[in-house]
Amino acid sequence: MKQILNSSISKIFGVLMLITLFVVQACGEKPKETDAKDKTIYTDTISVEAQIVEPKELALSKSFSGSLEGEEQANIIAKIPETITKIRVKVGDYVKSGSILFELDKGGAASQFYQAQAAFLNAEKNYQRMQNLLKEGAVSQQAFDGVQTQYEVAKANFDAARSTVEITSPLSGVVTAINVNLGDLANPQLPMATVANIGRMKAVFNVGESDVPSFFVGQQTKIYSEMNPDMIQTGKITQLSKSANIQSRTFEIQSTFSNTQDRWFKPGMFCRVAVDMKSKKDALTIPLSAVVKSGNADAVYIINDSKSYLKTITLGLSDGKNVEVISGLKSGDKIVTLGMNNLKDGTVVVISNK
Repeated sequence: MKQILNSSISKIFGVLMLITLFVVQACGEKPKETDAKDKTIYTDTISVEAQIVEPKELALSKSFSGSLEGEEQANIIAKIPETITKIRVKVGDYVKSGSILFELDKGGAASQFYQAQAAFLNAEKNYQRMQNLLKEGAVSQQAFDGVQTQYEVAKANFDAARSTVEITSPLSGVVTAINVNLGDLANPQLPMATVANIGRMKAVFNVGESDVPSFFVGQQTKIYSEMNPDMIQTGKITQLSKSANIQSRTFEIQSTFSNTQDRWFKPGMFCRVAVDMKSKKDALTIPLSAVVKSGNADAVYIINDSKSYLKTITLGLSDGKNVEVISGLKSGDKIVTLGMNNLKDGTVVVISNK
């Protein structure tokens, strides 16, 4: 019995010793893991795209919004407020200079048509009678001259009165707009219609004062509509405003061009006018997308020894895609063009577009 008890105690003691040994080994290994972590060195590496800075020709082209007009164009406006009794044309009609477009009420309160007509017809009869009497020697030349003057004055008054009720076109062209209806009261402040010669067109656009020095008469332009950007017509600048618009502080410029054979461009349409403003050879240029802001200054990230460094630069001309660098870089410098948002001074970089 005593031997059995001693044997059991020995076994239990052996098990306890094994457990103690495992615990000690486990506790002893933790400091080794901590030491390994303390000795590990981590380095942040960013993948970027880069480009060598080099000089090349930089052509500055800008596009402006404008509107189209006929090279010869007139807004038809009534001289008196009277009821419209007849509209003789419709949009798209070709009219000759002097053609009657509208007729107003000839007997209206504002019209002097019938009074002037009566005075003219009476003066015309007297003039014709005096002509016959002068031929027969029955009246003096002085008496005839007096009647002739009365006739010419009456005729001028009648022509003026008729022009107020018979609205004519001052030029030959196409009726591009009619803004009134039969029975409307003509308003001397508003155009009744527009007549334009659309064989040749002009694009009218405005530019800011900083761009004005880049324009000159005879400068080539390209005109197109955003509805059909593939249809481009070449024109030339024909007029530069010498003073700015008081409200917008911009300068008006006109570019004239030939319309297409089917007269696709119409007065009143919106258009885009592209102008080659300047060209500079051997300009040190970089992609505009590579430029970042450093406070209020422009900057780029340059790469030296596989590390990135922020460099302040001064910019010049831009064509909207590339920009000239006036100072801060030299030919042969390597700059980051993609991935710069994740960079800071000293960041290790890997160039992915080698």
